[in-house]
Amino acid sequence: MKYIFIALLACILLPVSAKKKQPNIIFIMSDDHTAQAIGAYGGLLANLNPTPNLDKLAAGGIRFENAFCNNSICTPSRASIISGQYPQTNGVLDLDGALDPEKQYLPKELKALGYSTAIIGKWHLKKEPVNFDYYKVLHSQGKYFNPTFREKGKGTWPKNEVKTEGHSTDVITDLSIDYLKNLDKSKPFFLAHHYKAPHDMFEYAPRYEDYLADIEIPEPASMYNQPFWGSEGTRGKNDSLIHYIGTSISPRHQQKINYDTNYSDRWFGDSIDASLATHLAYQKYLKDYLRCVKGVDDNLGRLFQYLKDEGLWENTIIIYTGDQGMMLGEHDLIDKRWMYEEAMRMPFIVHNPKMIEKNQVSDLIINNTDYAPTMIELAGGKTPDYMQGKSFINTLQGKPEVNWRKGTYYRYWMHIIHHYVPAHFGIRTKDYKLIFYYGKHYLPEEEFSKFYWGKTYNGIAQETPHTWELYDLKNDPNELHNRYNDPAYKTIIAELKAELKQTREELNETDANYPELKAIVDKHWND
Repeated sequence: MKYIFIALLACILLPVSAKKKQPNIIFIMSDDHTAQAIGAYGGLLANLNPTPNLDKLAAGGIRFENAFCNNSICTPSRASIISGQYPQTNGVLDLDGALDPEKQYLPKELKALGYSTAIIGKWHLKKEPVNFDYYKVLHSQGKYFNPTFREKGKGTWPKNEVKTEGHSTDVITDLSIDYLKNLDKSKPFFLAHHYKAPHDMFEYAPRYEDYLADIEIPEPASMYNQPFWGSEGTRGKNDSLIHYIGTSISPRHQQKINYDTNYSDRWFGDSIDASLATHLAYQKYLKDYLRCVKGVDDNLGRLFQYLKDEGLWENTIIIYTGDQGMMLGEHDLIDKRWMYEEAMRMPFIVHNPKMIEKNQVSDLIINNTDYAPTMIELAGGKTPDYMQGKSFINTLQGKPEVNWRKGTYYRYWMHIIHHYVPAHFGIRTKDYKLIFYYGKHYLPEEEFSKFYWGKTYNGIAQETPHTWELYDLKNDPNELHNRYNDPAYKTIIAELKAELKQTREELNETDANYPELKAIVDKHWND
């Protein structure tokens, strides 16, 4: 009887002692690092070899071709990543929003699974990241040089400031490596390692001054010629708004405030030929941007080498993404915010040698609300019911996803603020993209004065044209031809509108709290 008891006890205890060790997770996010500026994603810039370390990371794991944000602007995108929810649910619609600490769900769920949690670098969600065991984060956007951080344990937020010296990309990498050196490795760790770069104004470390100096950067054709692109919502009737909407590489826009002027005027004024000014401005824009990207990639090389030297590489899941994409001259546009491919597409690379085979590429349509559920399940947990995103761990394991979404929803709320982009929403499926420019800010005009932008930007109260755009991505991947008024696409448009309406209802993304916006949508739904 004694031996039977010992045998039974051994059977009970064996799963505990033999339990598979939970993987560490390092979630790396850069600011505005678009997929077309990563060599592994191909495209015009791939031959410049801007990201050898990220390319190697992708070759050792999986690269997602169709990862998208639901709002291409820093604060809302980051709020969706942390909460696993869309903006109308988590409450962060734009740069004025602040994520409620109760909705810092990702670190809360990982802590419950036994992880130590930390965030180092950019946070940009205003309120203290209290649900991380440790934080050292930039104030708002932060500075490129000699950045000041707010650090847990150094006082009361927001007065817990710590000064540093150096370029932010170098400093953030140093801080993360130092954190890992001093970390108790007896339990798994989650580290959110978040760079400021390559956010505008592209202040790169001086050592990159000569990088690409003698190289001619390839230019997108749509920067110069796109007669069938856009709509009255983006160009105005008879092109009456091409000098107003958006921010350009070329000198086609009116002079705005210093930060938002077209890139050509910023550097070259109006003293030279327009096409030459466009060419020169593009070269400077791209070189400055890619010098910041190069700094990120070089520092990732340092971080990866540290993990390998310390024996952490094999049991650490590395995830790399940007908080959104970036327009790099396509459609003669800079910055992000738009629903066009270059702005809404996010790079998403996962390296997990214990799960993922090398050189994998997925075309699954994922978005930033899916990141938290996936990381939670990678840590051994289950996606919480309150999250609207879905885990795509099956794809990482080489298995098919069941009942996956057909399209991803997008909405930009701010309307005209900063880069003069009209408010819009839409849906992107595998083959098509449908966009509606409703062109009005969600707040009533009497509330504008409460915000800095209400005193700075002209035209916020003005509605821009309410129009639709449709792009056939299969035949027109660069979105050069708006097909909305083409009778051949009538049936497709009807199907997309039905899916868009259903998606908005399912995701709590209708405008029940914004009757003026709802009236515009209802009035122009069948235009």
